[in-house]
Amino acid sequence: MGKTYSKNNAKPRSPIALYLSLPILSWAFYDFANTIFSSNINTIFFPFYMDEVLGTDEVRQQVASTFISYANAVASFFLVVFSPLFGVWIDQTGYKKRFIAWFASISIFFTFMMGILASIDFGVSSTGIPLSLFFVVVSFVIAKFFFNSSLVFYDSMMGDLGTKEEMPLISGFGVAVGYLGTIFGLLVYLIVNDGDFHRSFIPTAIMYLLFSLPLFIFIKDQPIPKEKRKKIKFIEGYKEIYQTFKEMKKYKAIFTFMITYFFLNDAIATTIAMMAIYATAIVGFTSGQFIILYLVSTVSTIIGSFVFGYITKSIGAKRAITIVAVIMSLALLLAVFATAQWMFWVAGSMFGVSLGSMWVTSRTLIIELSPEEKRGQFFGLFAFSGKVSSIIGPALYGTVTLLLKDYGTLASRVALGSLLILTIIGLYIHLYVSPKNENQE
Repeated sequence: MGKTYSKNNAKPRSPIALYLSLPILSWAFYDFANTIFSSNINTIFFPFYMDEVLGTDEVRQQVASTFISYANAVASFFLVVFSPLFGVWIDQTGYKKRFIAWFASISIFFTFMMGILASIDFGVSSTGIPLSLFFVVVSFVIAKFFFNSSLVFYDSMMGDLGTKEEMPLISGFGVAVGYLGTIFGLLVYLIVNDGDFHRSFIPTAIMYLLFSLPLFIFIKDQPIPKEKRKKIKFIEGYKEIYQTFKEMKKYKAIFTFMITYFFLNDAIATTIAMMAIYATAIVGFTSGQFIILYLVSTVSTIIGSFVFGYITKSIGAKRAITIVAVIMSLALLLAVFATAQWMFWVAGSMFGVSLGSMWVTSRTLIIELSPEEKRGQFFGLFAFSGKVSSIIGPALYGTVTLLLKDYGTLASRVALGSLLILTIIGLYIHLYVSPKNENQE
């Protein structure tokens, strides 16, 4: 019980047997847990809280957008520094669950502290910004950094759960279960009404902890025997990564895909972070209407990720990513020019499909392209690529809204339009990913 699947087992498992195995269920429940954090904190209630405290007029709404964007960019910057090293740790020690447990626990603690600090009135403010908001933003940056750090180890763990043929289904199942967490997490909306959005932070931390427990308890690490481990000092980890970059020609397809993912994730990460404030401030949704929109979008994500598991298995991860990128481009185009709420309903549903499916297809492609002995390192670089873009995307969005703040809502439309351009660039580069030419196993 709790052991990973033996890849030497010649008998393929049925989808039901796959989905109901204890290790895969426990692994998927961590997706459920961390998606509650991602949805409640990153996408909905932290932006609502910032807008509630800062967004008293159109100009200050754009300042709130800038604040949120830069907070996300700072959290991503720290992951850029450390994520390649995380991958080396995985390859050299074999530990994944241990790091997930530590990093998730720190993220949960600081999510809890966001709720505590937001409810304290320190009686100090600067240019109308209360000191409590500063402490909440710092706690958010720490919580998000450790949340994202845990995902490097979590994604890499997927390769231990089944065969390469099973990866698309396992990935799709994990994402689908994860986004069920979005729906469950929105239950906290019942205690925030249309204000006091900081009251969602502590219940979110509690749910994040509870649904992480199956992975903490039932998944067992497969550490590399001590006699086979290399002792890696901090700086030597980066030397290992440098060596991999020197062999870039050998892994041309995977490095090309890293560049593709850089641009596609740029759009995804920034849209997730800014979706709530864009819908409410630009398209005219109330917070209650946005919650319903987000639920519909999440249902689309669950269906899309599950279906794209089978599509990826049928046509391959590269072609599936192309389809996902086209859907995402159309969703962003519609959102940029949305003047009526129904247009944003359609855009939100399309973006929901592309969001879940991008995780399904990209994780599968990384496993397809990377040799097993370097898989942790490539997942670290995968996170590196994603988080560099997670700095640039929000920073770009925030800079556009800041520079054009005097133009009101036009600033946010132009900022979202910049993400569409980046998505199209990523789609073009993806055409040059050639898995068949890889000199790998």
